[in-house]
Amino acid sequence: MPRVVVDVMPKPEILDPQGKAVQGALPRLGFSGVLDVRQGKRFELEVAEVSDAVLADVHRMAETLLSNPVIESFTVRVEDGQPA
Repeated sequence: MPRVVVDVMPKPEILDPQGKAVQGALPRLGFSGVLDVRQGKRFELEVAEVSDAVLADVHRMAETLLSNPVIESFTVRVEDGQPA
């Protein structure tokens, strides 16, 4: 079955305390070279088929339930090499 992936991230101007906590922990754990960390969410939706209507529905899902459009942005893509 095709899979549609919705990646949700805080908008760049929004403070990301979870990302900052991870960024601060990395050097203490011996990892170096990471300049910034942003933490987001990933939703995987298995669908019967991929069509323009299904992708439009997923966009509406992302706008109304999966993300908070005031502070988050999202991308929708089809996994397995199918174009979104």
